[in-house]
Amino acid sequence: MLARVGPSVFAVALGLVICGGVITAAGGDPALALAALFDGAFGSWDAASEVTVKTCPLLVTGLAVAVAFRAGIWNIGAEGQLLIGAVIMAWLGTRSWPLPGWCTLPLALMAASAGGALWAGLAAMLKLRRRVSEVISTIMLNFIALALVSYLVHGPLMEAAGRYPQTDPVTLAMRLPRLVVSFRLHAGILVALAGAALVYVLLFRTVLGYQMRAVGWNPDAARLGGIRTDRCALLAFVLSGALAGLAGAIEISAVTHRLYERFSPGYGFTAIAVALLGGLHPLGVVGAAILFGALEAGSNSMERVAGVSSVLVSIIQATVILSLVAVEHRKRFRST
Repeated sequence: MLARVGPSVFAVALGLVICGGVITAAGGDPALALAALFDGAFGSWDAASEVTVKTCPLLVTGLAVAVAFRAGIWNIGAEGQLLIGAVIMAWLGTRSWPLPGWCTLPLALMAASAGGALWAGLAAMLKLRRRVSEVISTIMLNFIALALVSYLVHGPLMEAAGRYPQTDPVTLAMRLPRLVVSFRLHAGILVALAGAALVYVLLFRTVLGYQMRAVGWNPDAARLGGIRTDRCALLAFVLSGALAGLAGAIEISAVTHRLYERFSPGYGFTAIAVALLGGLHPLGVVGAAILFGALEAGSNSMERVAGVSSVLVSIIQATVILSLVAVEHRKRFRST
């Protein structure tokens, strides 16, 4: 357990030390900045609830990336899959349906997940039928999804008032409830944690999960062992896309209540860092998502109290990942 967690802990510590040096070089007080960052994330119940709001999309998209990477699929398209899920949720949520209220929201969330899965399925088909690298195809699909969102909020899905490039708000029946009325903590975090538990069971307690991990470790050996590698790749694509689409739907349903340009600040890309820092393990992804959520939630407090730009949070995240990659590379080099 220590061998698995150690590199991530070391990477985080090294990232904080390096950023402390950057703050000192810029004439700031690193102790004050980090204290303000922590206080902005956990200094009050309201701050802690904001951490969960920031954590939720990072956790679900982090799980999406982790599932794909575990199976040896380099899905860089979680951002686009998240946007497709958000589009479907925004479209379904702004219309009335002749269904009981208790089932409309779950069905909409499932439809958004299916949309993300289908979007990932495009990359899967290109890889399995035409041997197109999923790195290229998923990156390109991200841009197509961004363009699609821009077109929709300026055209077919634009609000009825026609003032801003955004959709109308989703109906009350399509909104995930808040767990505490006075805070922004919402039920989406429960869905995210349940998703982490299900991914853990799938990967480490089922035959299918074993097969996906085997393909990720060595596809040639897995194929010789009788595992259908193309089937595992397709399932990894679909499950990864479904989770990313669910993340977009939760964000629409629980937080923004409408779709607009630049709806996502890059959750799908940050999810790659979250998944890597979490060691591609669902429990590790939970911890990494909380860390990154806390950094995002506390950044404004750090800027306000210590006078340190909130951009430093991005530097911390990048430094942590570079440190982790360096540690992992050193381990592999020594093992050879």
